[in-house]
Amino acid sequence: MRFLISLFAPRPLHRCFALLDHKGHCQAFKQCSLQPMGDGWVEIEEIRLNWLHQPLPASARVVPRPARSRVRQLLTT
Repeated sequence: MRFLISLFAPRPLHRCFALLDHKGHCQAFKQCSLQPMGDGWVEIEEIRLNWLHQPLPASARVVPRPARSRVRQLLTT
């Protein structure tokens, strides 16, 4: 029964992050639901291994969306 419930339960969305050094070169990748702790982590659209030790293309970064409160979302609908 637990298996059936897990099929329909919402799953956490995993986001992709890249760790950049002071020159903007990609040092590591991470895929997780929350932004990693520490300086240098930026959110990216996808992970590409050929970006390691290379400058991260500007088109790879995710454009941050303005945060909206849950209350405001409920009031506007």
